[in-house]
This record gives sequence, C-alpha cells and structure tokens, in this order.
Amino acid sequence: MGGVSFERRTTRQIHVGKVPVGGGAPITVQSMTITKTADVEGTLQQIYALAAAGCDIVRCTCNEAEAAEGLAQIVPRSPIPVIADIHHQYKMALAAMEAGVHGLRLNPGNIRRPEHIKAVASEAKDRGLPIRIGVNGGSLDPALYEKYGGLTAEAMVESAMHEIAFFEEVDFHDYKISVKASNVPLMVEAYRQLSEATAAPLHLGVTEAGPPPAGLLKATAGIATLLLEGIGDTIRYSLTADPVEEARAGRQLLEALGLRERKNVDLIACPSCGRAEVDVIDVANRAMKAFGDRKLPLQVAVMGCVVNGPGEAREADIGIAAGNKRGHLFVKGRNVAVVKEEDMVDALVEWAEFIHEHGTDAAIARADTTLAEREAAKDRGKLLDDKGADANHSLEKIVEIRRTVGE
Repeated sequence: MGGVSFERRTTRQIHVGKVPVGGGAPITVQSMTITKTADVEGTLQQIYALAAAGCDIVRCTCNEAEAAEGLAQIVPRSPIPVIADIHHQYKMALAAMEAGVHGLRLNPGNIRRPEHIKAVASEAKDRGLPIRIGVNGGSLDPALYEKYGGLTAEAMVESAMHEIAFFEEVDFHDYKISVKASNVPLMVEAYRQLSEATAAPLHLGVTEAGPPPAGLLKATAGIATLLLEGIGDTIRYSLTADPVEEARAGRQLLEALGLRERKNVDLIACPSCGRAEVDVIDVANRAMKAFGDRKLPLQVAVMGCVVNGPGEAREADIGIAAGNKRGHLFVKGRNVAVVKEEDMVDALVEWAEFIHEHGTDAAIARADTTLAEREAAKDRGKLLDDKGADANHSLEKIVEIRRTVGE
C-alpha cells in the first residue's frame, strides 16, 4: 500500500464476529440495510450486495419481534457480521442476542433506564458480544441539552461517557463509541474530544448526511478529516441512497487515503482541455460502468489526448489516450496498442483483466511497443500541427494582457 501513512490513535481492540475493530486493525466499512428485517430473503439479498461493494459489517434494525425472528434466519446465512440496531425497547436487544447477532448498537438518547442498560450489557458480556454506544445529535438526552444550552460537542461526549459508566459497573468493556451529528464541524470536534477521553474504538459518521452528491461531500469532509488525524476505527456513510452507495463510498475513501488495500479499480481521468480528441467525461463514465464492481485492484487512466496523456498518467497500471480518432493504450507509461475509438473502453477492460492476472511486465512483453509508440508519435505530431502545443492560446493571451497593462 503506497502513499503516506498516518499515525493512528491507539485504541482497544474488539471483535464483531471475526472482524477486528480498533487496536491497529484495518479500518472497516459499515452500512445498514433498508429492508424490513422480517423480509429474510430481501434483507439477505441486500447484505450480499453490500458485501460485494466492500462492506465489512452490516447493521439491521431490530424494532419488533418479527425482526428478531428474521435475524435468527439472516445471521447464519450472512457473508459478513450482523449488528442489531436497537431503539427504545431494551427487550429487543435481548431478543436480537438470542437470534445470534454478532453485536448491538444502542442509542443512550432513547434507552435511559440504568437497569435496562446494565441488563443488556450483562447479557452481551456473557455471550462475548460487542456493543456500540451510538450517541446521535438528533436524540440527545434533554437534560444535556439544558445543561449545555443546546447541542454541543461537550454534551455528546458526556452522553457517551455517562453510558460507559453503566457498562463499566457490570465489568463490560467490549464497546465502541460514535458521536454522530449532521453538522460537520460539530461532529469533528466531538470525536476529537472523545478520542482524548477514552481508549475505546471509535465509529465515525456524519448522521443524516442526505442524498448524493451533497451527502457524499458532507460525510467525506467529516470522516476524512478525522481519519487524517489518526482518529477512527470503523466508518459509515449515512446517505439518503441505496446502501450499496454507502459501502462503495466508504471503501473508496479508505483506498484513496491509503488506509485499505485497493479492491476495485481506481479510475483517474484528465479534466480535459482544448486539445482533447474525445468527450473525456463520457469515456470515463462508460469505463466506470464497464468496470463496475469487478475485483481489479488497478489504477486506470482515461486521458483526452495522446500529447500528455501517457506521461501525466505514467504511474497508472493501464490507461488510454485519444488521438486522431484512435485510442492509444499504455501500460506504466509505455504505449502498447492502438485501437479504434469506439473500442477504447472494451480494450481498456480487456487489458486490465490481463494485467490483473499476469502483471504489467507480461502485458508489455506481449505488445508490439515499437509499433504502438511509432503510431502514438505520429498522432501526437498531427495533433500538435492541428491544434498547436498551446491549444488554449495562452501565450497569445499573455501578450495581449501585457499590452493592455502597459498602455
């Protein structure tokens, strides 16, 4: 895994099923099903889709007896650990544990009787199950609102620490904590304070982030800020969207930060300019669709012209650049093939699959690089003759600017 490594805060390690969280373990991606948990087949179908998109741990609501019964059938068939989401009714937590879940999420804002909290913690301890204390800015204890004069980072952290005290009374320590808010600066500050107050693993998220693209931006702003500070052991994007988008976004963020090994394609593309020979946006979108969720952990480049494309994306495992109605494939900056413009995306996928199986050296070895490089040079020359090295005419503009300023 390349790039800069970030020093992570030291936290205790717990296990959700066989998945470690905290204590230096890889940061995990979580999401939540939006099906009715009583719909066993529908929920399992969604869980499998989430796992395929990079989800490590899934949460299902357990708000009624039918949901708990559904969990009893879902858990043994799930490809990833299942956490039961509990609100208000502590007996649903007991039922979920009986169903065999791998962990619980409790909200201290709506399960407030100490004896109920302790009963759940004691049962979880006996079963060796972890619990997430899920503080949410939207459901904070009214007494804390009054004490702090509104929703503050201090109020959220106090809520979490108050809950921890109940767990500690029954000698329960297998917990992780979240202090989510929909306000990004508030969420960031709450987690900063919490990381100083406890060694428990932390679950990061911006609650109710909303639909993409704004929701993606908000969630990324909060989660990435903290991860870059070494804070956080597991994450969830809370989007108003298909939960598969949450899992995919979480995985892509961790890969982009170098915090998880790349699992799927990392597609990079130039922003286009006056020299572009194709609609780069269209080609890039078609490439993303073609790669889909293929397990090809490669960096793939889509470049608009053959002049600078291979050089600018020389670190990519494979890329393609347009030139003179043709697509020029390159591997690690070396031109390897020329294809028809309409075949660019198909060729990109085919070569990527070959590289994934055999490696970049084998891909270069199978190519007629002399021919490919000669054709690329020919198309580069034609493009520069047609559009000039200064495709956006910046030099002419500079001359005019200087003349204007000097007058």
